[in-house]
Amino acid sequence: MLKPRPIRQRTRTALLILAFLLFPVTMNYLSPYVIIDGASQGIANGSLVMFGLLFIASLFLGRLWCGWACPAGGLAEICMPVNDHPANLKKTDWIKWAIWIPWIGVILWAVVAAGGYRSIDLLLDTQNGISVAGSPDRPILFAYIIYFVVVGLFAGLAMLAGRRAGCHSVCWMAPFMILGRRLRNIAAWPSLRLKAAPERCSDCKTCTSNCPMSLDVNAMVHRGHMEHSECILCGSCVDICARKAIVYSFSAGK
Repeated sequence: MLKPRPIRQRTRTALLILAFLLFPVTMNYLSPYVIIDGASQGIANGSLVMFGLLFIASLFLGRLWCGWACPAGGLAEICMPVNDHPANLKKTDWIKWAIWIPWIGVILWAVVAAGGYRSIDLLLDTQNGISVAGSPDRPILFAYIIYFVVVGLFAGLAMLAGRRAGCHSVCWMAPFMILGRRLRNIAAWPSLRLKAAPERCSDCKTCTSNCPMSLDVNAMVHRGHMEHSECILCGSCVDICARKAIVYSFSAGK
């Protein structure tokens, strides 16, 4: 008989699935296009606010969003039984930066060309707050095409390239949180993080084999340094370790 998953991991999975089910509502608040559309019109929109909040939250919570509330992350973990092979981090992690840096440049150019932000519309490009919906100037079929392209991209990468491959390679939101986390690490103020007790480790490597982000958690434990830009603070390693060699901590330090 299989051992039941820890309650915290079952709760996390439930939250991720719920986030994915709500993606037809929330898609445009996380959209890399809508923020450009708003910038070109001088409108501060929902995705601008959302990306700003993710950066601010990462100063204290790291990439907790990715591990507990991201719709694309939820989809990737739903696909994990299809391909549970670790993603190749060296071949994929740089891609999101090659996407993010030009994208930020386009946003800044659009803002400057529009003369700056002049108004606020948090519901821009939604219908009464719902992203996948039709309107007189945009048939619902168009919204569904965009939705399924995004879903197909993240699902396809997860099934073809391994665990959360889309998170490593094409996610435009991750860099906001990685930069926020790096700023926090420089200042070393208290934040949510993982701490390791190497002397408790039995070297079973169960933590590594269960990491949804394909990190070598076992090596991190032995170094006594659990910080990694791709760690999403999901707690899988915390909950799977029988010897409690890894724990959550809200504390200062690096």
